[in-house]
Amino acid sequence: MAHDNAITALSNDALKLVKDNQIIGLGSGRAATALVKSLAKLIKIKNYNIKGVPTSLQIKLTAEKVGIPLIEADQVKSIDLVFDGADQIDSQKFVIKGGGGALLRENILFSLAKRVIVMADKTKFVKNFTRTVPIEVHPLARNSATNSIKKLGGNVQLRVLDRGYPFFTENGNIILDCDFGTIKNPSILTQKIKQIPGVLESGIFLRKPDIIYKAKLDGKFDII
Repeated sequence: MAHDNAITALSNDALKLVKDNQIIGLGSGRAATALVKSLAKLIKIKNYNIKGVPTSLQIKLTAEKVGIPLIEADQVKSIDLVFDGADQIDSQKFVIKGGGGALLRENILFSLAKRVIVMADKTKFVKNFTRTVPIEVHPLARNSATNSIKKLGGNVQLRVLDRGYPFFTENGNIILDCDFGTIKNPSILTQKIKQIPGVLESGIFLRKPDIIYKAKLDGKFDII
């Protein structure tokens, strides 16, 4: 894709933040996958003692394949750096995540992180959020949560697989993809969403990234 060279370049630049004996949160998606592969090379070249905390089975398998030692989030008190992607980033630097369904685990890592680094191509940057907000919900709350979200102005769709079966997260929950139109106050909206019984996580993260890498074309990127 057009931004692949920039994604690779920014991944290599972001690794300048990594030091020996750190615990690194490994996000999901294209940018995070590129970083994991670059991180594995750095560990081998510098003989770093690094442990990675994966946010999904997808990134766990990638990390295992390239030889990054892994631990789980419940085995650490804090995480030095979290590298992750985003589905959208607004002008206030809030992010929407959860397109791959790993939003609960990703938000847990965000909360544990000393520094959060988000990497995304320029198409993900908007003034105000316009895409659907993924919301992870316990299956027993499917109808009640749907009704509550509708009262907040959301148009709700149950996420399904290609054959029509419901999509289940790695935590055994469902995802409701919710269209709120243009979102000008993401903080207030997500606080209301998370008060709904049965909601496990909102795709609008209240923890803002400390550093944002914006991939452009021809291998170029900006640091925000």
